[in-house]
Amino acid sequence: MNYLPHTDDDRRAMLAAIGVPELEDLFGGLPEHLRFPSLDLPQPVSELEVERELAGLADQNVNTNRSTCFLGAGTYRHYIPATVDSVLQRSEFYTSYTPYQPELSQGMLQATFEYQSMICALTGMDVSTASHYDGATALAEAVLLALAVGGGTRRKVIAPATVHPQYREVLRTYLQGSDASLVGDDGLSFDREPIEAMLDEEVAACVIQSPNFFGQFEPVEELARSVHDVGGLVIVITDPIALGLFRSPGDDGADIVVAEGQPLGIPLSFGGPHLGILATRQQFVRRIAGRLVGQTVDSHGERGYVLTLSTREQHIRRERATSNICTNAALMALAAAVYLATVGRSGLKTIADLCYHKAHYAAAEIGKLPGFEVNPRSPERAYFKEFVAQLPVPVAEANRRLQSEFNVIGGYDLGRDFPGLDHQMLIAVTEMNTRDDIDRLVTGLGAVAETASTFEGRA
Repeated sequence: MNYLPHTDDDRRAMLAAIGVPELEDLFGGLPEHLRFPSLDLPQPVSELEVERELAGLADQNVNTNRSTCFLGAGTYRHYIPATVDSVLQRSEFYTSYTPYQPELSQGMLQATFEYQSMICALTGMDVSTASHYDGATALAEAVLLALAVGGGTRRKVIAPATVHPQYREVLRTYLQGSDASLVGDDGLSFDREPIEAMLDEEVAACVIQSPNFFGQFEPVEELARSVHDVGGLVIVITDPIALGLFRSPGDDGADIVVAEGQPLGIPLSFGGPHLGILATRQQFVRRIAGRLVGQTVDSHGERGYVLTLSTREQHIRRERATSNICTNAALMALAAAVYLATVGRSGLKTIADLCYHKAHYAAAEIGKLPGFEVNPRSPERAYFKEFVAQLPVPVAEANRRLQSEFNVIGGYDLGRDFPGLDHQMLIAVTEMNTRDDIDRLVTGLGAVAETASTFEGRA
């Protein structure tokens, strides 16, 4: 554990600098009985004993290093090359904050510029930012951009139920108190007709997630044409890993692309920190929130990097800011940049290809189990690395037994967000899952269903 020790001489020098004779004098404003209370603490232990105690507590957690994981729903276990941590742990990077002074921040500015360039190449967009908390807040910022482009006359935002439910909740929070209305197809329809029926001259944006929350692809190109016909903008939420194998949203007509960047070299870490990806077309560059790094030439003719078009940020003029949120997600953007540079174009394609084929193998095997059904609402629609399995038992019960009996972290219980779907499990398969892992999942699900069926027969 790193720490900065202060010697007695250090303390005396600091006290002298502020004109205080004794350390205790700093607490003179506190009631005397609160200054140095008697604490009933156990006897001190050695560092070795502390490490053993903490390791024992950590071992009580279920983790993906010791259990096979098929849980996704927005956060995924992908392989992280050693180069990512090697670069991130350099002190000049992990202690870096906002690079306002370009003469001192060329390393971080160049890394951010490279990240933006790679995100634009992936998404098919012209410009990318690098300072959003996660995919949900990136979506909210994209919607605010679309509303601003609408100029006050377009105040309707369409976000169907196939969009991640937590993303929709964040979006509702952002739009509370505004005159914008959020509408969607809450019937979980996988057809584009219900969305097209909501299109009119008041639509500022239509949000399309593809692959959607259930892992299946949406007809982005067809929907984009319909949205553009009424003058609205198209916001596409995507999986950055899928972009290694499938067409970019830009090629399908997206105006703004957002994504959760966690799959790009960022660990699960109990849910964060994450990275919000936002990219858009050049015509909207003045309206985007967050930081934008540009390449320039200094007075000596050397290439350099600076924050550009920053009048949109509140650190310049708060009343002119396009967003009240500005955070330093730059370290996570750096992780994504190192990840993408390490795996390269062919590596990303290989990872996406593995995810695709392994997921389809898992779905085919689960579909053979008696009482199981894969993607029951739209069995013919293409999917990437996630799919829905209809179980003959509640998902919560299946997951409990998968963990306790097979050391498997099962899929996401869709009943948590969608009433009536407590028998449907969202299963994620990545390159980290071996064939043996998948077979163990299938065996576990079959055993859980068989036991439940036997019990019901005896009852």
